[in-house]
Amino acid sequence: MNNDSEYRHDPHPDIKVHVQSEYLADQSNPDESRYVFAYHVRITNTGRQTARLLTRHWIIMDGEARIQEVRGDGVVGEQPQLAPGSSYEYSSGAVLETPVGSMHGSYGMIDEEGQRFEAPIPAFTLAIPRLLH
Repeated sequence: MNNDSEYRHDPHPDIKVHVQSEYLADQSNPDESRYVFAYHVRITNTGRQTARLLTRHWIIMDGEARIQEVRGDGVVGEQPQLAPGSSYEYSSGAVLETPVGSMHGSYGMIDEEGQRFEAPIPAFTLAIPRLLH
C-alpha cells in the first residue's frame, strides 16, 4: 500500500537537506561494473515546530539512465525527531553499475500538529573522482 497521498507534496521551507557523496574505491570493482558510493546527509529543522522523519523515498539513476527506487521507514533504522534549530546526520551508501549517477528524493515528515509533509532531497551526483569536470 502506498502512503504517499497522505503527505503534502509542496516543498516544506523549514526542513533543509544537504548531501555530500564520496566514491569508495576500496569497495568498488570497475572490472565487474561495481561502483560503490557513500553519501552523508544532514537534515536541519529551521522552523518553529518539532518534526519527525517517518519515511524515505530515493530515486537512484546510473549513467545509463537505469532507475532504482528505494522506499522505506526512517533512515538507518531510525525515525529521528528534529527540534527547532537542530540537525540530524547519517551516512549510507549506493552501488551503481556505472562510474557516474545521481540521486534525489524526499523524506516523509510529520510535525507536532500531526500534519504530514514531504521534505525534498535535492539531486546530487555520484561520480568517481576526476571523471566529471
